[in-house]
Amino acid sequence: MTASPRHPLELLAPAKNAEFGIEAIKHGADAVYIGGPAFGARYGAGNSVAEIRQLCDYAHRFRAKVFVALNTILSDDELEDSRRLAWELYDAGADALIIQDMGLLELDLPPIQLHASTQTDIRHPEKARFLGAVGFSQIVLAREMSIDEIKAVARSTDIALEYFVHGALCVAFSGQCYISHAHTGRSANRGECSQACRLPYTLVDDKGKTITENQHLLSMKDNNQSDNLLALIEAGVSSFKIEGRLKDLSYVKNITAHYRTLLDEIIAAHPQYERASSGRSTFSFTPQPEKTFNRGYTDYFAGGRQDDIGAFDSPAFVGEPIGEVVDIGDGWIAVNTGETFHNGDGVCFHDAHGEVQGMRINRAEGRTLYPATIPADLSVGTTLFRNRDQAFERALEKDSAERRVAVAVRFAEHPKHFALTLSDEDGVTVTVDLAKDGKIGVDRADNPDGALARLRENLAKFGNTMFIAQAVELQLDDAWFLPVGAINALRRDAAERLLGARLASHPRPPRSCPEEPPAIYPQQELSYLGNVFNAKARAFYEKHGVTLIEDAYEAGQEKGMVSLMITKHCLRYSFNLCPKEVKHLKPDPMTLINGNEKLVLKFDCKACEMHVVGKMKKGVVLNLGAVRPTAACG
Repeated sequence: MTASPRHPLELLAPAKNAEFGIEAIKHGADAVYIGGPAFGARYGAGNSVAEIRQLCDYAHRFRAKVFVALNTILSDDELEDSRRLAWELYDAGADALIIQDMGLLELDLPPIQLHASTQTDIRHPEKARFLGAVGFSQIVLAREMSIDEIKAVARSTDIALEYFVHGALCVAFSGQCYISHAHTGRSANRGECSQACRLPYTLVDDKGKTITENQHLLSMKDNNQSDNLLALIEAGVSSFKIEGRLKDLSYVKNITAHYRTLLDEIIAAHPQYERASSGRSTFSFTPQPEKTFNRGYTDYFAGGRQDDIGAFDSPAFVGEPIGEVVDIGDGWIAVNTGETFHNGDGVCFHDAHGEVQGMRINRAEGRTLYPATIPADLSVGTTLFRNRDQAFERALEKDSAERRVAVAVRFAEHPKHFALTLSDEDGVTVTVDLAKDGKIGVDRADNPDGALARLRENLAKFGNTMFIAQAVELQLDDAWFLPVGAINALRRDAAERLLGARLASHPRPPRSCPEEPPAIYPQQELSYLGNVFNAKARAFYEKHGVTLIEDAYEAGQEKGMVSLMITKHCLRYSFNLCPKEVKHLKPDPMTLINGNEKLVLKFDCKACEMHVVGKMKKGVVLNLGAVRPTAACG
């Protein structure tokens, strides 16, 4: 009876550059996503084609994949540059391109898989089915989707579903936020978001009454789906994405190792699942996501709408609560805590205005801390938080993981030679021969048991290679004494050939073929929210049945008040003013105020969405220089 196929689960980690990507793979990532030299939706996280080639060469050793973000909207005069870049990335070994602009599908692209970026705003089964029909092999679902909504998408399509499981949350539906461009000319859809959502605002109702002041009302806590992984898998998610192409290396190491550990536990308990890449990672530290930058954690809307998803007090990393100040002296503070402190730790607290103030600990003696400076408004009874654990960070600064592919070793005797065969966990096999001649001095061993034991030991020594011996099998007619140098050279040769064979056989499935006749897009009309910024994108949608297509917001045609942000986060709900919860209330507009900036809030209770409404500032023009390719394109 044929065994049922196992379903691969992919851990997808961010790579700021090739070094970060390599570390993510060492720490267990099955795939990494990285920005190329241009057209990626994280300005400042670009990399040369040569760097991406280096990352691909490393990743493919482990059957891990490299996805390159080419996910900004493009102007007409950028299309040819983006097409050329796509071919360069394909030639460098990239496994997939992550894109937003449908104009790219009208170009002569290389035979590479396409993944739909989060900016394509996938919330419904109809959109997911359409994207599969036009040639996408993987799509990243909106962060706001619940597990039940994911199930509905999975039932409607066999396309691979990707879902953010950790990191910063955009408060808006991705691809549906234009505040940055309206206020600064820096378009989020072109990789230059100015993060207006992290600013402090005052909230005023339609009567002019202040609801709250100076809070970060559009700032969300960070995403953490650690407790929902199995439910997400069972709902149909197969790729688990960690946010953070601009995060530091300790974040990448710690969070990747954390989710690798959790997924491996699930795979061990559920044999119908398997890892999407090869090798096992071991860590020299215990992953602890609470020690890495976060604004507090939430699982957002995975289980439906809930309270306390916002990081209203501060967008900064406050850290873990460690206890209260019990005494303050000349240059020292005493803390009521069970924690262990180290010189160099960072601690912080909320002052009387709700702002976060930090202190660096020069010296720690038990529960007595000697900060570099003690803020004047620190008082006895204040709760302290640790936002830098020096010992943990130092552990991550070192080599903190290694990854090895298991190899079965067989050493067999033949009439005129010995043969060393290595077979890895993916079934890749190489054989190298050692001739029986006078050069190596083959003699029968005086101590057969000892000779065979030493031979096994030497054949299993893969040193600092990527391989680890799983089993060593000897098929010999006699117990021979073989020089250690000859065996070591034979094993090194075999390991090098196995690595070469793995790289040569790395699978790179081509792009899925679009359906014919062309699939019909779920909408017949597209407003500026469709992000159509070039003629090729317009032609794409026309081919797929869209009859009315407005220009993207970045084209500057929307002069009046429009929705600059659409979000599932609702401030009426946050402040117990939801008409669905309190029946006598109406969804009247509210206003957000930051300095001279005013944004109107309108509430679509039927869709359970909040619209942040405003207009383009006078004099604002689109910065077209931000995503243009540089000489690094090759």
